[in-house]
Amino acid sequence: MLRIAVAQFNATVGDLTGNVERIVECAAQAKARGAQVLLTPELALCGYPPEDLLLRPDFYRACSQALDDLAGRVAGIALVVGHPEEYEGSRYNAATVIENGQKKAVYRKIRLPNYEVFDEKRYFDAGSDACVVTLGGVRCGINICADIWEAGAAELAQAAGAELLLVLNASPCHLEKHQQRAQVLGERIAATGIPAIYANLVGGQDELVFDGASFALDAQGTCRMRLPQFTEALGIVDYDAGRLRSDDLAEELSLESEAYQALVLGVRDYIGKSGFKGAIIGLSGGIDSALTLCVAVDALGAAKVRAVMMPSPYTAQMSLDDSRAMIATLGVRYDEIPIAPAMQTYAAMLDPLFAGLPADTTEENIQARIRGNILMALSNKTGALVLTTGNKSEMAVGYCTLYGDMAGGFAVIKDVYKTLVYRLSRYRNTLSPVIPENIIVRPPSAELKPDQTDQDSLPPYEILDAIVRAYMEEDRSPREIIAAGLPEEAVRRVVRLLRIAEYKRRQAPVGIRITPRGFGKDWRYPITNRYQDEF
Repeated sequence: MLRIAVAQFNATVGDLTGNVERIVECAAQAKARGAQVLLTPELALCGYPPEDLLLRPDFYRACSQALDDLAGRVAGIALVVGHPEEYEGSRYNAATVIENGQKKAVYRKIRLPNYEVFDEKRYFDAGSDACVVTLGGVRCGINICADIWEAGAAELAQAAGAELLLVLNASPCHLEKHQQRAQVLGERIAATGIPAIYANLVGGQDELVFDGASFALDAQGTCRMRLPQFTEALGIVDYDAGRLRSDDLAEELSLESEAYQALVLGVRDYIGKSGFKGAIIGLSGGIDSALTLCVAVDALGAAKVRAVMMPSPYTAQMSLDDSRAMIATLGVRYDEIPIAPAMQTYAAMLDPLFAGLPADTTEENIQARIRGNILMALSNKTGALVLTTGNKSEMAVGYCTLYGDMAGGFAVIKDVYKTLVYRLSRYRNTLSPVIPENIIVRPPSAELKPDQTDQDSLPPYEILDAIVRAYMEEDRSPREIIAAGLPEEAVRRVVRLLRIAEYKRRQAPVGIRITPRGFGKDWRYPITNRYQDEF
């Protein structure tokens, strides 16, 4: 029998010393539980994705030294460690098998993904050979992440005599992606007839969140181990005469729980790993800032979160009352800073320049920018990071103000459609009642002029979100979207707004990705663009 431990841990990009320490700790825990092999995630040694650190020769030298250090510190258990490797003039996404302080074998990733958020062909050369190594009497084949998403690499391992497939992964989450992973690994198992163990990274890295959810499938494709999502864990799998056994079988999360936990982990790691002292959020009395505040408190604790309400003459009393009620429940620091004096000063300064011109969105944007200035001043003074509160629906159509509500360091719900914002708010209230019902049920409004609602400027969010999803996530043409039953006028309007808002999105803060395509690494459209969509 071979006992394999799966180290689902939170690596930090570039923290070679810290990551080595975590692997050493995991190895000690695994050894204490009788494991003979410790399987780590993809590029566990340096964190994922290192991006252009991988263009630096000194980075490879540092990683090589860290790998040597790790090999000298672990005894009595074999390690399968993911790391970048420079070898004979080429650079690889590699995994090294270490046993008794010696490097026993090296596998070099064959399939290099170059889609969605991945651009590994920019950094790595592709390997070509299978790697099968005998551990505890079992012939183990090694694959890395994208190797299993199409035929080839797993079949090479099987042809080389592998009885068991060990797969290192840094697979970022989007909603329900764990089901896709099980499907594609199941396809490789069906093709090869050998069981597989899938170790995945967990943690937040800039806009990406890695959800863990490591698992093992037997030769029939049945799940025999599943580790929890969004938390570190050490799983144990026993391989005995072709069969897999494990006591680790975590429950799958609901879509709302998965999305919420991804946001919480993304905020916790972005602020924690970047060294900010806490978070500042501008409250409006609306649902977006309410949800963002809940995520921040759940990620960081109330003591590290500060909320600021900046009412204008157009702010409804209900907005103030609901914000105060929410703050009382959460227990965060709260300040109210009326912006009417600043509005009057700006009006007096600009009145000679605006003489004879009617009021329009200019005056509305000034209010948003006054608030942005206040929040950034507090951030500069305290070292806390401003979390912006714009959702994906707004970012798609430019329903946001540059240097106003877009001002900040991290966009928590940037990839959350407005319709999902409502679902997540209700989900959060099932954990404990925090968001007042008024905030959830009242018509959304920017409150920048009298009696304003979002639907004065936008289609209903159910329609808006469906159009944006079809156009930017599924790459469907406006003609196809209309043919699918969405109203032509709304499609024309939303597509036009989406196209002309690109210059805003390029200046938006980085934000957490939870859908198959976010406005970040996997959205690269030209700002200056005269292409005419198919209608």
